Amino acid sequence: MLKITVHEKTVGVFAVSPEGSIDTNTYIILEKRIDSLLQSEATVIVFDLSAVTFISSAGIGVILKAQKALKNRNGKVVLMNLQPQVKKVFEIINALPSLSVFASIEELDQYLDHVQRKVTEKK
Repeated sequence: MLKITVHEKTVGVFAVSPEGSIDTNTYIILEKRIDSLLQSEATVIVFDLSAVTFISSAGIGVILKAQKALKNRNGKVVLMNLQPQVKKVFEIINALPSLSVFASIEELDQYLDHVQRKVTEKK
């Protein structure tokens, strides 16, 4: 069974934390949660993959689908805390260069702070 926790970090920025295996039997759970976020005002979806033990092509498909949807509205998908075996899967399919990957929540928060500061400075 796949457990998913979602919380809004700031307006439009959602942290999604799946726990377990994202495979052909469980990816639909993740897909439904992501689809509901995509129906909202989400501009950034952060996937914290620290508790993901396995990811199949179906799971990667959900993440890439979210990336495409958010890109169309000038948003983005961010990955963090990838376990070595999960990171290897993304490297094999060459998906990492088009995704932002962070090693920790602190690194992500610094990035988000920088992005938000740039937006407010333009006003």
